[in-house]
Amino acid sequence: MTSIVIPAHNEGRVIGRLLDALLADPSASGPDIVVVCNGCTDDTARVAGAHGDRVRVVEIPTPSKHTALRVGDEHARGFPRLYVDADVVIGAADVRALTDALARHPALLAAAPGRDIPLAGCAWPVRAYYRVWQLLPAVREGLFGRGVIAVTEEGHGRIAALPPLMADDLAASLAFGPGERSVVETARVVVRPPRTWSDLIRRKVRAATSSAEFERFQAARDVQEGAAPSARTGPGDLRALLRARPALLPGVVVFAAAALAARRGSRRAIRDQDFSTWLRDESSRR
Repeated sequence: MTSIVIPAHNEGRVIGRLLDALLADPSASGPDIVVVCNGCTDDTARVAGAHGDRVRVVEIPTPSKHTALRVGDEHARGFPRLYVDADVVIGAADVRALTDALARHPALLAAAPGRDIPLAGCAWPVRAYYRVWQLLPAVREGLFGRGVIAVTEEGHGRIAALPPLMADDLAASLAFGPGERSVVETARVVVRPPRTWSDLIRRKVRAATSSAEFERFQAARDVQEGAAPSARTGPGDLRALLRARPALLPGVVVFAAAALAARRGSRRAIRDQDFSTWLRDESSRR
């Protein structure tokens, strides 16, 4: 049985659209769905519980995604297992495409869907940023930034051994080698971007902070295991993109500006080793 674990912290406004999509195929018996409401002060549990017996709701008092994922594992019934963020949208057919890919290719331990980022209604710098971001090699090939990852039982063992990190999806992606992970483009997930520049920067500050924490974890581990893989974008990636597509120059400038702003904004958190404050943008949840 396929299990889906959905950690949800105050996602009452958006979790309904995800559950509607997962339950939209009445002909299928459907996967086992566990929603873990962690530290919620809104109606997330009520909205999720209103979707019927196929959705099991577990409530915990701690507002922690990592804890919610582990509690979800305790209640989930089978494999392959999907971990799905509550603010994305993926349908039942896309779930089957992911699990079918894992079944067809025994070497695969983890898979994620292709991402669709609807940019209508976003400020033009946000649109420019994402047009560049989506073309970067690490972004195209990695499992992170999609809000969905599907793993086999062996793959689950790999990510369950990871420590609690803010960059949980990046850590999960890099836990697998290129031959062990795959982006399944026939499966799609809708990832809504921030609508405003300020919300984009909030999200990027969080990403810069979480990346710093992840790199510290890697550095400590590398002492034992040697050099670890990286998903960092460098100037060379941007130069290569410009050589291939010169018309993207304005977008590359915006991308660089966002990266610099995020770096400046994350300095205090990194200095204070504050890797728990979650800077969440609300504009993508409207």
